[in-house]
Amino acid sequence: MKQSLWVVGISVFLIAYKPIRVFSQDSDSVLAKQFDLADLSKKLFAKPQKKQEKKASTVAMLPSIGYNPSIGFQLGLNVSGGFYLGKPKTTTMSVFSIVGFGTTKGIITGQLRHNVFTKDNRWNLQGNMQLSRMVSFDYGVGTGITIGSNGYFEIDGIPLDNDSALFPIKLQYTRFTERAYRKIGQHLYAAIGLSFDIRSKINDTKLDSTGNTPHYKYSAANGYNPGQYNANGLLFNLLYYAKEHPNRSYRGIYTDIGIRVNQTWLGSSYNSIQLLTELRKYWSLSATNPEHVLAIWHMGNYLLQGKLPYLELPGTGLDTWGRGGRGYTIGRFKGLSFFTLETEYRFPITRNKFLGGVVFANIQSASNQTGIHLFDYWEPAMGSGLRFLFKKNTRTSLCIDYAVGRYGSKGLFFGLNEVF
Repeated sequence: MKQSLWVVGISVFLIAYKPIRVFSQDSDSVLAKQFDLADLSKKLFAKPQKKQEKKASTVAMLPSIGYNPSIGFQLGLNVSGGFYLGKPKTTTMSVFSIVGFGTTKGIITGQLRHNVFTKDNRWNLQGNMQLSRMVSFDYGVGTGITIGSNGYFEIDGIPLDNDSALFPIKLQYTRFTERAYRKIGQHLYAAIGLSFDIRSKINDTKLDSTGNTPHYKYSAANGYNPGQYNANGLLFNLLYYAKEHPNRSYRGIYTDIGIRVNQTWLGSSYNSIQLLTELRKYWSLSATNPEHVLAIWHMGNYLLQGKLPYLELPGTGLDTWGRGGRGYTIGRFKGLSFFTLETEYRFPITRNKFLGGVVFANIQSASNQTGIHLFDYWEPAMGSGLRFLFKKNTRTSLCIDYAVGRYGSKGLFFGLNEVF
């Protein structure tokens, strides 16, 4: 099994590794033909100005709302932006995202994610920092488990009600992940990094005297304190970055092969080694309308040695940007090893590119410790959505998707920028 996983990872990198031209920012003539929400606002509300307008803002904001019996009503804000640290012809746009929200039941989260390119792309810094008092929605480990799942409607991966298969877990969570990638060839980077994932004050809300919850049983079987644990480790990555644009690529490839080594001397509860694979590929289907794009996204996380704490297991929507697996609740499927694949067809609807559309599908597979192996069961989902051009100078879009999965799972998913 371990040998085959190494082959999968190396094959993904070799398939992706070929010279690709990285395209620069959109020209002024291209942007002049496009119409975004800022243009709409000016047309509806702004008074005519004789003086030259200031440079368009690169920051976009989107409010977020939600509800679940475990968290109460949620209200927050998602801020996304982009900037250049060098000449656009030789430097990729740096992007960041800030998410903050609170709920009526005391849940609060602040998160900063960034992907920064220094001048001439000599360095690429990728980070994810989070401080939360949160609820994790747990359905057990592995795919193919259907008992008691009613599939309530969800918004942004949060179910509007709790069914008998759901085990809410309250906790405090601190995350710090940072990778520094150094350019070593054309589009090729090598990286080293650190990741600290610290979970404390864990409250398994459905836990009774029998200890009959997936979280408690897994923690007890693997020697973890069910009230607190850490997964702290070193990161080693090899990245091939040839995406045409960080927010909304029309063409190009992104592939990242990594090893995560959790170590007790860094404060990790136990040692472990994971293989991490990611591949994104984009094909523009039209020379005159490059927004017609076929895209695929693969992510894999494979446990090679040791063990992981329960809430550190990879799963649905637990990627860096929290957007994977539309059609299911965040954390709906998780496993010791996890594989997911998504594909999208993106297309413009209006001539001025203000309104676009997307159709998509995804599949997931996860393993557990009780006889379910990776690729034994697949969990598919599919859907469609609309794209409103939010900031044309950064290709930021407001995304609204409706997706349907198995077991009655369905919901609406919102976001700034494409899912991948």
